[in-house]
Amino acid sequence: MAPAQTSSSSAHPGPRLGLRERKKIQTRQAIRRAAYRLFSEHGYDATPVDRIAEAADVSPSTVFRYFPTKEDIVLTDEYDPVMEAAIRARPAGEPPVEAVRQGSLDALRHIIETDAAELRQRTRLVRDVPALRGRSAEAMAESARVLCAVLAQRTGLPADGLELRVLAAAVLGAVQETTMYWVDQGQEEDLLPLIERTLDVLTRGLAL
Repeated sequence: MAPAQTSSSSAHPGPRLGLRERKKIQTRQAIRRAAYRLFSEHGYDATPVDRIAEAADVSPSTVFRYFPTKEDIVLTDEYDPVMEAAIRARPAGEPPVEAVRQGSLDALRHIIETDAAELRQRTRLVRDVPALRGRSAEAMAESARVLCAVLAQRTGLPADGLELRVLAAAVLGAVQETTMYWVDQGQEEDLLPLIERTLDVLTRGLAL
């Protein structure tokens, strides 16, 4: 999900993970935490992967195993499963647009509660680093596929059909633009009410 997706293993409910999977999550989180700390101290461009590996107490090859590029450390997240689970939890008879609206707000509320500091830094990096801005479109495309898939199950429409692709692109693009507005305004406002205003505009059919 474009604003950004959470690195916490508690980001969404599910069955208890096995030891191997928990260790993978812990390693991924350690790498991401080390990277964000170094990005904050030295800047994104001045922080090489080998320094991130050293700070996370892993080898550079381990970093690349979890994150194929340095950009992926910022752009790879677990937001999509949070959004998917939240939309799936909405009442079966709820109109699709309202399900997306309420599910997205529920997901974002949980992300803010669990990873607010990382969300703030992540969105600043996406705005300020050209390489991240360019790659963020790929992350949004994956989020759109997830959103189309869950909506296809709710509506019976094809996941690759025009209607669902337009809906997903509109929602994710609007949320992305809102997070960039939030960053441009100094991140002083609460993000959740801004996203709610954004989704209200879409729900009204873009009427102002």
